[in-house]
Amino acid sequence: MIGSPPICFNARTAIRPEPSPASGVERKTDMLRERQLSARIAPTPPVQIGRPVAADLIAVLAAVTSGDPRVLTIQDQRALPSGPFELAHRSMQSGLRAWVERQTRLPLGYVEQLYTFADKDRGGGEQRVISISYLGLTREQPASGEFEASWRSWYAYFPWEDHRVGPPPVIEDVLLPRLRAWAEDSFSARIAHDRWQRAASTFGFDRAWNEELVLQRYELLYEAGLIPEAERDDAGDAPRDPAAIDAVSGMGRAMILDHRRILATGIARLRAKIKYHPVVFELMPETFTLLQLQRCVEALAGRLVHKQNFRRLIEQQELVEETGETSQDTGGRPAKLFRFRREVLAERAIFGTKLPISRA
Repeated sequence: MIGSPPICFNARTAIRPEPSPASGVERKTDMLRERQLSARIAPTPPVQIGRPVAADLIAVLAAVTSGDPRVLTIQDQRALPSGPFELAHRSMQSGLRAWVERQTRLPLGYVEQLYTFADKDRGGGEQRVISISYLGLTREQPASGEFEASWRSWYAYFPWEDHRVGPPPVIEDVLLPRLRAWAEDSFSARIAHDRWQRAASTFGFDRAWNEELVLQRYELLYEAGLIPEAERDDAGDAPRDPAAIDAVSGMGRAMILDHRRILATGIARLRAKIKYHPVVFELMPETFTLLQLQRCVEALAGRLVHKQNFRRLIEQQELVEETGETSQDTGGRPAKLFRFRREVLAERAIFGTKLPISRA
């Protein structure tokens, strides 16, 4: 038992006083204590050597360009930059940076560890693969390299996540009937009810849309067998050309292995984080208008924000300062240019701040 004091004597050779006659209940109690004591001092069984373990480093590298949230991909836009952790790497993060730069010719800026995936069936064969994923934020730059690196809108992989102009048609036209059919195709009324409640809550069928439930929505669609990855994993391999699956299903672009699940995790993390920490400035140019900043937040959240409340919040938090210059690229009257006050991070931590994302 964790936290138990060490046993400081040998239970078999310790000298004890002669016991007095005991009742039957006492004898049973003593026997139980002896068994418990023996279990505590029993030798630890040898460690069983299982399958070899490998560590894979995967990057969700995000940018926002012209109001579109983008993710850096490789292999015909079906994989995230990744590579194995090697002994030559000083750390996992340095290994990740090395792989991303090799595969995309782009240096990494802001990076934070995202999640570790260790499902037993990830590696296949005799090898167990543990994937350590990272979230990186940058400004989009042309990618190159032998791995076909390119940027792609993350809504191409999750078309149901963009609610900036209202619920996307795929929810009512595709997801609602398919999830209802999945719920009804259950062994019992209780399971059917549970399935439908989960679908309704994660996709907002009976309540307000929660933009942070990106991973839960993806995993529900996987469980329901409605996305290409589920069909592929059930068959042990891709049953047909992935591009054909994309075109027929309308369920977003498929990715290799569980890379779309990892991407969903990264989007969810970023959507939550922009509400309490100014990481959005990692995605902005050095100078920007407040409207450009608002559009960046809306692109990430997949929701509109209240314009006046947003500007009031930015001013109250003293996150930006005027540059004294204006932008002529507004299509109307010149707009003031601002820059991020990076010293604000040293002055105080920013916690508990909620961006005014519209629930309408």
